[in-house]
Amino acid sequence: LPELAGELVRLQMDVIVGAGLEAPLALQKATSTIPIIFVGPGDTVGFGLVKSLARPGGNITGLTYMSGEVSSKHLEMLITMVPKLTRVAVLVDPRDSSHAATLKSVQAAAQRTGVKILPMEARTPQEIETVFSVIIREKAGAVLVLTGGLFNQQVRQIAELAAKTRLPSITHRREYAEAGGLMSYGTDVFEQFRQAATFVDKILRGAKPADLPVEQPTKFEFFINGKTAKALGLKIPYSLQIMADKVIE
Repeated sequence: LPELAGELVRLQMDVIVGAGLEAPLALQKATSTIPIIFVGPGDTVGFGLVKSLARPGGNITGLTYMSGEVSSKHLEMLITMVPKLTRVAVLVDPRDSSHAATLKSVQAAAQRTGVKILPMEARTPQEIETVFSVIIREKAGAVLVLTGGLFNQQVRQIAELAAKTRLPSITHRREYAEAGGLMSYGTDVFEQFRQAATFVDKILRGAKPADLPVEQPTKFEFFINGKTAKALGLKIPYSLQIMADKVIE
């Protein structure tokens, strides 16, 4: 990423858009003058991308994603779907700077429920495959997948492994539920990128990133895969059915 960010700076872009957390951090280190729009990082103030949401300062602004709060909601949804749940595996990529903070949010939420959190690290598709064997060995009753580059790319692999091991699971991206994962809940990613285009438009018309407040998500979408629930022997609670944007049958 630092090499790619440096290349874009040398090409003298008018605006650069970076998704997630790691790409905007690399871009921020590469330039303090070219406007940068980020899409999707969580704690943008905590990681030093902006001074505040209302007044970003510097050359960077964009759309944030409340990953800690959303992942805590994921835990709540898993417990609602599987009421006797006692152990939940959390799939973590240790290279993703946002995952440590998000994991802490999930662990704090779990303390209030009595559920034990089992962090499971994976850095490659091969490690994802291996870690599911560990999850079964540790007797986890469900899997919570944090959002990030690797896991977003491997949604189909993770959904298939969760189905193969008969584990209820949830993550942020709707593609996960569409691929056979049990549930997905999170920001409409497509809408976020459409909104990023409005930031680009404003900057090309003369606005400064420092003066454009960071936007937080206003639209969340919740998908349940009904076929997967049936295969796992789970009855979808009414409280989740009425929340769902779609139950995939």
